[in-house]
Amino acid sequence: MKPYRLLSASLACLATLTAVPAAAAVDVAASPTLSKIKSAGVISIGHRTSSIPFSYYDASQKVIGFSQDICDRVIEAVKKETGVARLEVRMVPVTSQNRISLVQNGTVDLECGVTTNLKSRQQQVAFSTTFFVAGTRLLVRKNSPIHDFPDLAGKAVVTNAGTTSERILRRLNDEKGANIAIQSAKDYGESFLILQSGRVAAFMMDDVLLSGARTLAPNPADWAVVGTPQSFEAYAFMMRKDDPGFKQVVDGTITGLMKSGEINALYAKWFAKPVPPKNVSFDLPVSEPLKRAYANPNDEAFE
Repeated sequence: MKPYRLLSASLACLATLTAVPAAAAVDVAASPTLSKIKSAGVISIGHRTSSIPFSYYDASQKVIGFSQDICDRVIEAVKKETGVARLEVRMVPVTSQNRISLVQNGTVDLECGVTTNLKSRQQQVAFSTTFFVAGTRLLVRKNSPIHDFPDLAGKAVVTNAGTTSERILRRLNDEKGANIAIQSAKDYGESFLILQSGRVAAFMMDDVLLSGARTLAPNPADWAVVGTPQSFEAYAFMMRKDDPGFKQVVDGTITGLMKSGEINALYAKWFAKPVPPKNVSFDLPVSEPLKRAYANPNDEAFE
């Protein structure tokens, strides 16, 4: 499928999605996840270690970010529903490769990172209301001859293993004969290090995450995010399937942030103001697709 078709299909999908209802009181005993949390007095949260500004470590190794701020609101809602005021929060680092299995096997109750809601993944896990929309693009040196995806032909490109970007690059090779040498890294930090080393010509990932990786460079101005988006990604939290009670608490909390407008303050905190570790601002306005997602909260996948 051509990039402009992917873009049009994604935007059309956004315009027709149905809203997720706000959370009401739930039957804790009927929810396997809430019952487990109440019995153990512990909730296990999956997080990323270097996904700036969504989920990453600060200087004291505390998990911070846009995703984590939203997740903290969910944790408070879980405390209220379960009646466990002193709920222990167990933070579990996850990667692109293991995040789904850790949710499935119960190691993680809620994954609060940067996972794209895909129909194929819905066979394995459940997804929350979408809280961010990103486009898949390229990070390159400012003086690079690569300006868009056709320029990648015969070049080496890095991306994170197990991601949508990896799948798109393989499809470009299969459908376009692009002959791209694909390198797969474990996370954003490693991918950007590989790019900075000169071993690859570009780093493909969601545009907002590329902007985040760029802020870690000795001189962020040396790097640029380029290219026509190859897909749009609906970010959502992951949880185990077949637990509507727990999903209701999660969705109701996120939808409530959107309906009250609090989500806009959280967005400004992480995308319009300087953020750690280098106090660089993303200066990223709310995109039109994201505005529509906030106006019409939903848990639908784009593809």
